[in-house]
Amino acid sequence: MHTKQEKMEAFGRLLDVLDTLRDKCPWDRKQTNQSLRPNTIEETYELCDALMKDDVHDICKELGDVLLHVCFYAKIGAEKGQFDIADVYNGLVDKLIFRHPHVYHPSQVGAPAPRPLPYGEKAENDVALQDVRTAKDVIENWEQIKLKEKDGNKSVLSGVPSALPSLIKAYRIQDKARNVGFDWEDRQDVWGKVREELSELETELGKGDKERSLEEFGDFIFSIINAGRLYHINPDTALERTNEKFIRRFNYIEEHSIKAGKPLKDMTLQEMDDLWNEAKKNEKK
Repeated sequence: MHTKQEKMEAFGRLLDVLDTLRDKCPWDRKQTNQSLRPNTIEETYELCDALMKDDVHDICKELGDVLLHVCFYAKIGAEKGQFDIADVYNGLVDKLIFRHPHVYHPSQVGAPAPRPLPYGEKAENDVALQDVRTAKDVIENWEQIKLKEKDGNKSVLSGVPSALPSLIKAYRIQDKARNVGFDWEDRQDVWGKVREELSELETELGKGDKERSLEEFGDFIFSIINAGRLYHINPDTALERTNEKFIRRFNYIEEHSIKAGKPLKDMTLQEMDDLWNEAKKNEKK
């Protein structure tokens, strides 16, 4: 692994190259926040894909692509006299320190030192040096701390980005509500809600009311996501694994149809189902 000095030099090299490209490359010179945004989304998903596959080589490569975009946006901000990469660093560091009062003394961010509180007791107006013992304690404190930040969240759910994919957004909404105590006391109780939402969905589907069915389908999905959260299962990760599994098994069917010289559309459902089960069986070997 590299030394801290080597890491700083590598990052400085990146900034130097970006400066050169912005000045001399026609494509880099014309980029704006708006033109880069679609690429940023794509690069982020490519990183997520590498993380799902636990591909170390691709994780390293995709992290570089995402980092380039971070630096590019900061470069554009500097050209407009709005902010530069140092502001990005310092803002992040200040936020990390402020959100970890159990690690950093409040005087390190210019705040008066509060009195130490017994474990579990919360301060009304100040970020307290509480006896934080577990990761769960840290998460529960974060939401209250964010509301005290100068540029922090104005409400508990305002910190959920509106542009998040709906599945991830639902999970984050529920998780943030949990952090302030709005949650099931017994996680097993969630299954009653899941069954209730499924019953309401079936009722509306039976009536043929498309608008009501759409609403109830959303409620049902929301309840399933909630169940996953309560049992520490990330729904996005779970669904992505199922997507990959379906693609893998369907590709198996398609490959065999090609070998047999029989197009998929000419195969019976039973033939495809037999190949599906064959693919499933081979995965367990």
